[in-house]
Amino acid sequence: MAMENPFEGKEIWFGVGSQDLYGEEALRQVAQQTGEMVDFLNNTGKIPAKIVLKPTLKSSDGVKEFMVEASANPNVIGVITWCHTFSPAKMWIRGLEVLTKPLLQLATQHHKEIPWETIDMDFMNLNQAAHGDREFGYMVSRLGIPRKIVVGHYTDPEVAEKVGTWARACAGWNASQNMKVMRWGDNMRNVAVTEGDKTEAERVFGASINTWAVNELVAAYDKVKDDQVKALIEDYKAKYDVAPELLDSRYDELFIAAKEECAMVNMMRENGCTAGVDNFEDLGALPQLPGVGPQRFPSEYGWGFSAEGDWKTAVLVRIGAVMGYGLEGGASLMEDYSYNFTAGNELDMGSHMLEVSPSIGTIAKPKLAIYPLGIGGKSDPVRLVFSGKPADAVVISMADERERFRLLMDEVSIVEPQGSLKNLPCARAVWKPKPDLKTAVQCWIAAGGSHHTCMTTSVGREAWEDFARIAGVELAVIDENTTARQFEKELQLSEMYHRLNNRH
Repeated sequence: MAMENPFEGKEIWFGVGSQDLYGEEALRQVAQQTGEMVDFLNNTGKIPAKIVLKPTLKSSDGVKEFMVEASANPNVIGVITWCHTFSPAKMWIRGLEVLTKPLLQLATQHHKEIPWETIDMDFMNLNQAAHGDREFGYMVSRLGIPRKIVVGHYTDPEVAEKVGTWARACAGWNASQNMKVMRWGDNMRNVAVTEGDKTEAERVFGASINTWAVNELVAAYDKVKDDQVKALIEDYKAKYDVAPELLDSRYDELFIAAKEECAMVNMMRENGCTAGVDNFEDLGALPQLPGVGPQRFPSEYGWGFSAEGDWKTAVLVRIGAVMGYGLEGGASLMEDYSYNFTAGNELDMGSHMLEVSPSIGTIAKPKLAIYPLGIGGKSDPVRLVFSGKPADAVVISMADERERFRLLMDEVSIVEPQGSLKNLPCARAVWKPKPDLKTAVQCWIAAGGSHHTCMTTSVGREAWEDFARIAGVELAVIDENTTARQFEKELQLSEMYHRLNNRH
């Protein structure tokens, strides 16, 4: 089992702007030099989707045709534009206004250094990207179109890295636009933050969130063949440290857990879903609250998962898994559980009763074990137990701010637990929030952040910033420079901006 490559067959179209003013020889050089640049970027290995150079854009009709074709092509996840020579901005208006794919403006040029001794007007006329970048940028800003701006010589490694990060955000947006979320049951009773407007979420993010009765999952469970279950158990044995009793006296309970995973996976695949969520208060005739299966959704299938009916976090975990494909680390549901308030050693410990995924990275081989669970009213569930390994990470949540969505992020550093945690029968991670625990918690609470989050160790702040810009939603960030007073002011300004400029 492995996550499907979200970049397979996907393209980023590259549109270079010029005009007929300088003649055919100049246009041939534009095409040749741009081709060299695109080939270089593709060969860096830092951009996960193929960049495809399209014919030079020289007119309003040509730009519009390019943008219409890019918008209509399901394999195109983003568009890069660069103005090699002076490209009059009015020719971009009609095309930009019909573009529905994410946009990146590349501010670069073919030559790295000014040829001080040989430069003449022919060279200036051909290589005036510094001129064209500003003309094009003016129009994009005037039209109010969000885009990422990357500045630097195309051979600078940072340029490819930033383009690659944006490409990952584009893939996350593409996944969001084509996401179907399977909800088994409804939200946990009386909980506020996991509720949300599913219709608005589909309009803003594209994700379709719908409910399947738990009885349908029970029916799918009854249809699972023993061979599928046994094959899955062999996969468990190959990847995890399986508690001996699960292979002996409690094998039946391991079989049930594996059978539930098979049933959930079968239903997800049959319905084309890429994220799921269940609720311990609504299990019908299921023998166990699913544990190991949901934990494996991000790590084995690249799917999102969250608990207690929280579809918003499931959506974020799926987006995080797609953006981080092929990188070390992954994405998982996380929940703040306990603080360490010792002066100079202030930490946050996150966990969940069953559903934290090993995709974020583990210090040791995860243990597959069975322990009692005091809620849900079912038999003891089988789950993976581990500690997240040290890494830079972010935790991000999605909240409904009445008329809009807010994403909230804290940059954190996962650290090793300062004790054995031998009596804690669930997966967990311990981290140092930035800038410090007290400030991070105060700001998180002030912003109305959820107790459920998506933790990503594969992609960090920049990818999520790019995603939020593409989606047109607010992203409030807590980082090493945050102060509580300034953060509260920034929230007030951001609220005014997003209410006034809500393009949705």
